[in-house]
Amino acid sequence: MPLLDDLLTRATADPRVAAVILTGSHARGLATEHSDVDVIVVVTAPADAWQRDRSPELDLGVLTPEQLADTSVRWPRYGFRGAQVLLDRGGVAALVERQAVPTADEARSWAREALDGYVNQLYRAVKSRRDGHPEAALMDERESVPWLLETVFALHGRIRPYNKYLEWELATHPLPDPWNEALAPAHVADHPVELFPAVAELALAHGHGDVLDEWGADIDLILSRAL
Repeated sequence: MPLLDDLLTRATADPRVAAVILTGSHARGLATEHSDVDVIVVVTAPADAWQRDRSPELDLGVLTPEQLADTSVRWPRYGFRGAQVLLDRGGVAALVERQAVPTADEARSWAREALDGYVNQLYRAVKSRRDGHPEAALMDERESVPWLLETVFALHGRIRPYNKYLEWELATHPLPDPWNEALAPAHVADHPVELFPAVAELALAHGHGDVLDEWGADIDLILSRAL
């Protein structure tokens, strides 16, 4: 990629650049003719030579090492999964890995939060179906899918993929059976209620039974629709 080669040459010649990170579709081998080049340049100090830039060909982000080390915002972190560190003048690869992989405490917290959200959406869905509101039920079922994905990936110590990369994630970093098939894009969106018993079993195995217990008899209502 000439555009990337030119950027890397310029970055290598600049001592203020600590790293160059390729992310997005090009990093994962999924680029198409419509894909821009997603690059993060890590600079030791703000510099006029390196500014945020977005065009149809290039999406250039600029971070300091301190900003890259900040994992407090969850949504951008999956962007570092599969990233390629093209230039590293010390320690940046470890920061990229830290973004892409949650700590055990993070994964546990995310799993509990997402499990509660998943149960909540399923409870709304099964009540709507019971009460004769199938369209509302379908909406709630679809809204439960992000919570479902978040739960299962967190229970496996992982960050939930962006929907665009879900198939890639399962192919390149498989989960234990039966989750690769269960979470496949062609399956998961249409079966969030049916997957509840397996999710509940997984949550129990990881010590999150108390989250389910707080829902009391509502769990039985969900199971009656799931089985």
